[in-house]
Amino acid sequence: MAKIIENPKTYSGEELSSIFFRPMLTGPDAKELGIKIMYNMPVPTTISFWERSTDVLKNYKSGWTGSDKSKKYQKKIDLNKVKAELGFSAEDYFSMVFEKLTGNPEVNMEDLSGTHLEEAETNLFKEAIRESIRATMWVGNTKRTEGHNTFDGIIRKITDDIENNGEDNITEIPVPDFSSGDTAEKLLKNMWDEAPAFLRQLRSKGELVFLVTTDIYDNYEETLDNYMLENSYLSMQNGRSELKYKGIPVVDAQISSYLKMYSDMPESFAVLTDRNNIALAVNTADYHGMEIKMWYNPDQMENRQRAVFMVGCDYLLPELLVVSYR
Repeated sequence: MAKIIENPKTYSGEELSSIFFRPMLTGPDAKELGIKIMYNMPVPTTISFWERSTDVLKNYKSGWTGSDKSKKYQKKIDLNKVKAELGFSAEDYFSMVFEKLTGNPEVNMEDLSGTHLEEAETNLFKEAIRESIRATMWVGNTKRTEGHNTFDGIIRKITDDIENNGEDNITEIPVPDFSSGDTAEKLLKNMWDEAPAFLRQLRSKGELVFLVTTDIYDNYEETLDNYMLENSYLSMQNGRSELKYKGIPVVDAQISSYLKMYSDMPESFAVLTDRNNIALAVNTADYHGMEIKMWYNPDQMENRQRAVFMVGCDYLLPELLVVSYR
């Protein structure tokens, strides 16, 4: 069996969306990010939030007595053109793709071609792109010379607004010192207690979320384990599929390892917000040159993958943010 995959593949237009990006940016995996995903929305891409009218009842009489229009908050998301490139030696690439195919009983391992091979190759690239987008969405900083610097992430946007722009509508709470006996539970309580009324009243809609770093998540989980209840015992044995505080999901953003890489990032970070207040926007349809290519370079004996697309992120309303970081 030749350990070389040579067939070139190019995705653009509808194929680029249906085969590659849309499956990656929709469904349960996207919801686990805890934010709003906007894919191929009209350009310029804007994040919107509607505050519905609360006084629509009027005395009955002839003529139109409609209430004022619902308030609409809107903010443009700046999209940056980026590219993702991976290169593997032919043998390493074959091994990685081969490994993804071995668990599929429908694949003839002696004839690696067709849709199964294509799916394995695209999945290999999708996983790398998705993680890079996710990490940059949090820790991105365009002022860096290297590392996650293709677009500015949420942490930089929030901390810059607090520290440099005098943004006084973001509620800021100190992170407790876990080494001195403080707990993440205390932090979550303080964040909820200090949350603006505008944010607290959205809890009934079920879209509020605590997005936290792993140290905060683990500390809160340990606190729950210490409660001497049967449910706590069972959770210690079986693990927890989801943590909540006052019915609000507590989600590990899984960015702690990335934060340690950069001196311009905080060590710990937590935010209480509405899922629709933070958005990641990806566009592969409205700009020239958006495509994905996979090909074999015989001179270098290397398999290469390249994707070109637009991406950006932002938050809309500072009034819907309660932030803690150190």
